[in-house]
Amino acid sequence: MTCARIALTPGEPAGIGPELAIHLAQQQLTAQVVAIADPELLAQAARAIRKPIRLTRLDPGQRRPNANQELFYVPVPLATGNEFGFLRQNNAHYVLACLQRAVAGCMSQEFDALVTGPIQKSLINEAGIPFTGHTEFLAAMAGGTPVVMMLAAGNLRVALLTTHIPLRQVADAITEERIRMAVKIIDADFHDRYGLARPRILVLGLNPHAGERGHLGREEIEVIEPALERLRSEGYVLRGPVPADTAFTPAMQSETDVVLAMYHDQGLPALKAQSFGHAVNVTLGLPFVRVSVDHGTALDLAGKGLADPGSMLAAYAEALRQVRSTET
Repeated sequence: MTCARIALTPGEPAGIGPELAIHLAQQQLTAQVVAIADPELLAQAARAIRKPIRLTRLDPGQRRPNANQELFYVPVPLATGNEFGFLRQNNAHYVLACLQRAVAGCMSQEFDALVTGPIQKSLINEAGIPFTGHTEFLAAMAGGTPVVMMLAAGNLRVALLTTHIPLRQVADAITEERIRMAVKIIDADFHDRYGLARPRILVLGLNPHAGERGHLGREEIEVIEPALERLRSEGYVLRGPVPADTAFTPAMQSETDVVLAMYHDQGLPALKAQSFGHAVNVTLGLPFVRVSVDHGTALDLAGKGLADPGSMLAAYAEALRQVRSTET
């Protein structure tokens, strides 16, 4: 079996992402992990948290797992110096340059998967770059392919029909076309990357009590239920729309492979309450595997050796598992 090569973008340089990359390199890795980053930033992070590191520039012709305390890298220079905990707007373009290099490598099959560290979306926008999030940016770079954002912690997996939009816009964004797209992407990726022939998808309603037969909203009756009925007739295994407040009970989850929530803060609080810092963010529908940490940049912790690497370790493990599943 060929050694998998996984690209790693540490994300915002002033945050905890660079030190999470150093923490990952302390593990016994079976894949080749390649940081797309400024090597001096990585060395700075290692010094800050007092962890040994050997930085090895990637030789594209050589695939081998990282040795103990070794991190491969592809250099992308910082625009300006870095101080942990303090954002510098000039480095916003650096963050995107790292992502662009990593995606180019994934699209050309130089890399088998991408693991991403946390970014500071506000800084990128303040630098004059329209940016709503990793998920949307990666989809655009992959040619505008439709994607679905999903967070996962063990067997609890929550996919989102809408992602980073204001709550006021959510109801209008729920359309039969969007539901069909999301279900088809989820079904295909769970078949290909999770080995489930007919994944069981639990679909949430939008309104309290899933609309209470139209008394608390009609989106379920007019949009969600008709979409699900048509998809069921095509062979998809769907349950719903169900009220969000009962969807995460043990009995309901025992019969579910993945939940499809209507919006960001409907589905993710239940997952993060159980597994924050140890869950992962997966982008379904991309032509390559992408997994991310489930947390932000934690500027207040950066450079102090206090960051919990649990989600980064889980993201690496999930990316490698998905790569291996597509090889069999």
